[in-house]
Amino acid sequence: MNDFITIALPKGKLFGLSTELFSKIGWTADGLHEKSRKLVITNDAARLKFIITKTADVPTYVEYGAADIGVIGKDVIDESGRDVYELLDLGFGKCHLMMAVPKDKKRARLEDYAHTRVATKFPRIAEKFFAERGMQMEYIKLNGSIELGPIIGLSESIVDIVETGTTLRENNLEEFAHICDATARLIANRVSYRLKFDRINNLVNKLEKFL
Repeated sequence: MNDFITIALPKGKLFGLSTELFSKIGWTADGLHEKSRKLVITNDAARLKFIITKTADVPTYVEYGAADIGVIGKDVIDESGRDVYELLDLGFGKCHLMMAVPKDKKRARLEDYAHTRVATKFPRIAEKFFAERGMQMEYIKLNGSIELGPIIGLSESIVDIVETGTTLRENNLEEFAHICDATARLIANRVSYRLKFDRINNLVNKLEKFL
């Protein structure tokens, strides 16, 4: 199996976009779809193995070498802190991280929120953002609907991913500060990139032609 390339793909919105892009260069396998009950799908002829996993776990599989490469959002890479090699910005899955606050309780300046509570799925990214501005904050890690934080008085603000802003508007929240943009990235295990350089680099070159 040493000559196989193992690819970690995230469930959710990036899965279909990833498999569609890979299929254009012939990197696919029978039964490779998100609803498959099989978590590992192999194409023996092409020497490919696909792992279907939760979004947050992709960088972990790649860092530890369980997968040679993977597709994941830049936001997940930054939040995970995993040691992976970013090979290519795939351009899809565009969104951005931001700080949002209740419209009717909005303060004048960002600094006015110092020493308040922030509800977020991204405490690492949030802490880096505020620390760079000399702001000490209390971070409350949530896994569900982050917008609930300010609504029920758990926090004064949120840090979250936004695509269209519809959910913010529906919950009387307003974007207050832009943190960073995020798109899907092709990442690699650092050892795999050296040992399987020819195949991985060939993949990158082919993908670039379609982007």
